[in-house]
Amino acid sequence: MSTTWQDEIAAETRAGRRISDRFIVDKVRAAVLTQRLPPGTRLPEVALGEIFGVSRSVVRKALTRLAADHVVSQQPNQVARVRAPSIEETRETFAARRLVEGEVAALLAGGSTPTLLEEIALLVEREAEAHARGDEPARIEHSLAIHHLLAEHSPNRVLGAMLTDLILRTSIVIALYKRAGLASCYLAEDHPALLAHLRSGDAEAARRSIHEHLQALEGLLDLSIRETRIDLMAILGQGEGARMSLSRG
Repeated sequence: MSTTWQDEIAAETRAGRRISDRFIVDKVRAAVLTQRLPPGTRLPEVALGEIFGVSRSVVRKALTRLAADHVVSQQPNQVARVRAPSIEETRETFAARRLVEGEVAALLAGGSTPTLLEEIALLVEREAEAHARGDEPARIEHSLAIHHLLAEHSPNRVLGAMLTDLILRTSIVIALYKRAGLASCYLAEDHPALLAHLRSGDAEAARRSIHEHLQALEGLLDLSIRETRIDLMAILGQGEGARMSLSRG
């Protein structure tokens, strides 16, 4: 991303705009999906309120929305945490997404509009460019956008809604379990191959392409918990505020 969260939040404040719970939701979700805010990270209401300059009631609304989206876990009388799916849940999530997204891709093969195919082609190109310049957050953003387009344009709206949820869940899983030292989960040939199958109308090839893509992603994971310390202020904060280093444990 071209600007830091600190800059975006400061810009909102300078413009006199009220920081909403939606703003906080978007920023926390973006940090999770771009692997800057790992699962297990504590998200204290007081700390978030200081970072975003809002009341605890606004923070609570944001955390409630994040919990509904399966981004954070909330337990009574406990600090909210970014969700940390178990290994069993991880495997089940990938299996479910293979079934759902494979079917969506098969339904879209040969039935996608020229506009949709152009949008996917542009994102495939941008993903490759972001990878080439080493911009992993942008690459992840473009990759996710490709899959969200499939969900949004699914001929079966129920499957599309399920896929939207599963994309987020698997993205959180990848953020948690990506192998240490692995710079990127980029699979250079996968999205171009999917696009070709959508264009040609080969439903089985499109389904198989999705299955192989998700199996390859799952194969890049190290299904063991790793301890890290998170500087919450550095990720979400603004200005020269005090640091808040928080353990995932």
